[in-house]
Amino acid sequence: MTMFERFRQEARQAVVLAQENARQLKHHYIGTEHILLGLLAQPQSLSARVLDRHGIDHARAVQAVATLVPPQGGDIDAEALEAIGIDLSAIREKVEAAFGPGALDRPPRPGRKGRPFGGRHIPFTPRAKKTLELSLREAIHLRHNHIADGHVLLGVLREGEGLGARILAEADIDFATLRREIVTELG
Repeated sequence: MTMFERFRQEARQAVVLAQENARQLKHHYIGTEHILLGLLAQPQSLSARVLDRHGIDHARAVQAVATLVPPQGGDIDAEALEAIGIDLSAIREKVEAAFGPGALDRPPRPGRKGRPFGGRHIPFTPRAKKTLELSLREAIHLRHNHIADGHVLLGVLREGEGLGARILAEADIDFATLRREIVTELG
């Protein structure tokens, strides 16, 4: 049985929602912060209920992530270049005049199995991968044969150095207390 076959529906949904949150924030990766957002995006889940008791919900976490990690690419880069006197539209016009319309438009790079990067799947950071591996270890430690969303939250806590853990720490959440509550709720 693979690790992902052990994931219960709410844990799988947290991973799907992590990807959706990364896209909405215009991030080109899935980090521990996106996993946290995926957990919080399911208000009826164990993780969201426990975190809500500690004063953190999806909206508050999205705001924290948006503050810590700006969108990648897009208008922010253009604004930064304009601030130092570089006009991207003038450059585009000159390049297209010399090399033809659309010369600066990059075709998508093929990824694994022919999927273009930036298409359906966004890559996980090493810390996010570690968090998911730690969720399996947490489930095994608790003698559970499945991985629920609570195990994933325990993985975020145990990894401890990613932005997901940082957001919880900056919300003044005591990790030991949170861990005890999650373990109790998991049964």
